[in-house]
Amino acid sequence: MADQDLIAALRDADAVKFGEFELSHGGTSDYYVDKYLFETDPECLRRIATAFAARIDEPKLAGVALGAVPLVAVTSAETDRPYVIARKEAKEYGTGNRIEGRLDDGERVVVLEDIATTGKSALDAVEALRAAGAVVDRVLVVVDRGEGASELLADHGIDLDALLTADDLLGEE
Repeated sequence: MADQDLIAALRDADAVKFGEFELSHGGTSDYYVDKYLFETDPECLRRIATAFAARIDEPKLAGVALGAVPLVAVTSAETDRPYVIARKEAKEYGTGNRIEGRLDDGERVVVLEDIATTGKSALDAVEALRAAGAVVDRVLVVVDRGEGASELLADHGIDLDALLTADDLLGEE
């Protein structure tokens, strides 16, 4: 059963848009979920953190930069679990890290992500975390658009767990 309060909060934040939109993977869609509107809204962040917290049993969290950083930060505060940030690529200055924060070899980590479409960015983050020694077998997202992310991740031994699906979010009120 979809979290109707979370759906209402995302809609109230005007995070669901209709029209013609180009997506990051190059495809187009007749709707868009504006993560920056829901990730900068305190009510949405509280609801997401509470919902994520109810589904987490891993001792460490990871957020995919940049979009999932607010989500992982509020969820860390809600759960009192530490987190790391997975960059899309290693930075070229300072420490040159791809994974920011403290990560011990063999630590169990759940990846938090905002929206899953193809699953490519989540998979990239999981692979970077695994290369750094983490044990990762699950990605938790706010919205699964149902466009192949679950299948791609499953092919790599990763479960996709979503608070909402696109059908939940776009369904009749």
